[in-house]
Amino acid sequence: MNKDLLYQLALTQVPKIGLVRAKILMQHFPTAEAIFTTPVKQLAKIESIGSHAAQQIASFSDFDSCEKEIAFIEKHNIQVFSIHDPQYPRRLLHCYDAPALLFFKGQANLNAARVISIVGTRQNSEYGKEFCEKLLSDLQGSGILIVSGLAFGVDTIAHKNAIKQQLATVAVVAHGLDRIYPPENKALARQMVKQGGILTDFISQTKPDKQNFPKRNRIVAGICDALLVIESGIKGGSLITAELANSYNKDVFALPGRTIDARSEGCNYLIKTNKAQLVSNANDILNAMNWQENTKPVKKQRALFLDLPPDQKIIFDILQQQEKTHIDDLYLKTSLSSSNVAQALLMLEMEGLVRSLPGKMYQNI
Repeated sequence: MNKDLLYQLALTQVPKIGLVRAKILMQHFPTAEAIFTTPVKQLAKIESIGSHAAQQIASFSDFDSCEKEIAFIEKHNIQVFSIHDPQYPRRLLHCYDAPALLFFKGQANLNAARVISIVGTRQNSEYGKEFCEKLLSDLQGSGILIVSGLAFGVDTIAHKNAIKQQLATVAVVAHGLDRIYPPENKALARQMVKQGGILTDFISQTKPDKQNFPKRNRIVAGICDALLVIESGIKGGSLITAELANSYNKDVFALPGRTIDARSEGCNYLIKTNKAQLVSNANDILNAMNWQENTKPVKKQRALFLDLPPDQKIIFDILQQQEKTHIDDLYLKTSLSSSNVAQALLMLEMEGLVRSLPGKMYQNI
């Protein structure tokens, strides 16, 4: 049994700890086990923890449920990322309420060089549907990771069309990975595991209860570079996600619509109050994000003459030798640490020299 995972799970289950305290503790200690073996008085002195939370940790005893969760994780080949892991979405680390632990089933690189989250109403119009389809068609070949929430409406349209355009797509869900909600999207979820993935910070047996969706939305808002709202009512959950994205200093975009259409009221409000940039096509986002240049292939002949840092040069040269390379092969061939490999790959992707593929594969462009 992975002993540290046992304590990581235990920390997320301690009553009254919450997201912020869990993250603080995980960042303060080298291992989760150390949190539980530290004396209460010492724990209480850590900023924002206090004696009550420290006592809650010391008195936690339900390790049996954590062991059962580990059995579930191993049985279903679920990846678990703590904030110490190089595979943990680094963009989330800048969010004050980032989850200490994430559960992931899929192949996508959660640290892709460019990430767009798409959200919107569950009762989209044909206008919203056509816009989403055209946007993703225009992003084909860009290597952008598409994130959404697997809900009916705009989310489903975004995921389906990302798959159609061979873009990796990840659903952030408000429940454990022992179920799919809505159940009508089970077939779609199976496709996404092969060409993206399903991500959550909820353990198994967690139902998609109403209070879980705002927690889900903070991940959708925090994991991206840009958040796009396609149709939303003035009180829609998408507006909450947009507000979160703004609080995380993300770029927010919204599709304008008719002033008499309730489904466009939220988007129009975001644009009117300067909380979102108006978007009419994919180029509006690419230009605003300065991605237009990076989405175009770079000629290998030019790339060979670039003055790359040592770690990036080692990885670039390996990728030159074969069409596709798995990240595990890069670990073996470079003898670099996993974090150094991840950082070098991210920088190469941002330079437009390397592309991440499903299944943790990479190739030179």
